[in-house]
Amino acid sequence: MNRGATGTARGIAAAVPVALFAALAGTALHRQVLPIDGVDVYWGAAAALLLLASLQLLLGAWSRSLLPTAVAGIVCYAAVGALSSAGTNKALIVADAPGNVWVYGSAVVTLVMLLWCRRYRRPPRG
Repeated sequence: MNRGATGTARGIAAAVPVALFAALAGTALHRQVLPIDGVDVYWGAAAALLLLASLQLLLGAWSRSLLPTAVAGIVCYAAVGALSSAGTNKALIVADAPGNVWVYGSAVVTLVMLLWCRRYRRPPRG
């Protein structure tokens, strides 16, 4: 196995547990609220998206490849989707504003981080 394939495999192997951690921690975090003068400010969804973005940035910079960032986003989105479709009384993510921001925001954050992490790619060998 050459060096590039080993690095790619290592990046994907690191991306899967990182994505599962982001999905579980973000799901636990996304409903956090701060009441200010009778208005509920849901700061947890933004913090969950920031957690996912920072982990994807870390993967992209560490592996110097876009593939682990993409794998982390796909696995996180799939795990969040599974947690949100568990059933009527069993779903951990409800289809309200913070839940929708967390579910759909994870896809948007992945696209943004893929664009951002392009700068960390290895230069082509030649």
